[in-house]
Amino acid sequence: MPLTDSTSTTINRAGIRYGDPDFVLGATSPVIEHQLRHRSVRAFLPTPVTEEELRAIVAAASSASTSSNLQAWSVIAVTDPERKRRLSDLAARQKFIIEAPLFLVWVADLDRGHRLAERDSKPLGATVYLESTLLGVIDAALAAQNAVVALESLGLGSVFVGAVRDHPEEFAEELGLPPHSVAVFGLAVGHPDPTEDADVKPRLPQTAVLHRETYDAGRADADLPAYDERLAAYNRAHGLTGAWTERVLARLAGAASLAGRERLRGILERRDLPSR
Repeated sequence: MPLTDSTSTTINRAGIRYGDPDFVLGATSPVIEHQLRHRSVRAFLPTPVTEEELRAIVAAASSASTSSNLQAWSVIAVTDPERKRRLSDLAARQKFIIEAPLFLVWVADLDRGHRLAERDSKPLGATVYLESTLLGVIDAALAAQNAVVALESLGLGSVFVGAVRDHPEEFAEELGLPPHSVAVFGLAVGHPDPTEDADVKPRLPQTAVLHRETYDAGRADADLPAYDERLAAYNRAHGLTGAWTERVLARLAGAASLAGRERLRGILERRDLPSR
């Protein structure tokens, strides 16, 4: 079933998004209402994603903004069950990677530029700097977010997989990535299983993320206790535990909480992305 419906005009989707029924948008549109319904999907039906759907998703991704039109990203569509199983083993053994009919791996891809430079015998010295690596990561992220909005409009669901960065060298080997490129995240895609115990998760209030003219930390943090209560209530309703603050502090506690990703700088250097 699509993540859109015909009742959007009678439901306060913005209030659901923030876990605050008093929050109402004075300006909205069908696109915004569609985006407000977004949620991560971790349970999928076995129904395949068609080739036509994949092409539409990539067309939407290609329509995202890109720095200087460099389009420094690529995406690898993985459907082979055994390859998905191997990738799942590398990405914290997350079961939904195997269950999703399609697993998209998004790549910061500077190798295309290197191939062009080699073809035309031109220098490409700028790619050794952090700016170029960031450019590829940002381009990939913008393209992937466009893809998510598009696939949800087709009735599909997805979840991002940051655990791709737990073992990026092994991902590169499994996927045959060239040098000057790295897998930055995955996206499990498929038809949502309607029995999954999940819903739209409340986000930080706008007071925490929207600053006017200058950054105001005091104002931004004032409503965090209330948000903790809202997210804790969501978690309890879906059999989860904890509040947002607890998760943030645990996730950022130290190198051990990064699940191997503290090694990324050295890995990028070995992938010919030295990021000076």
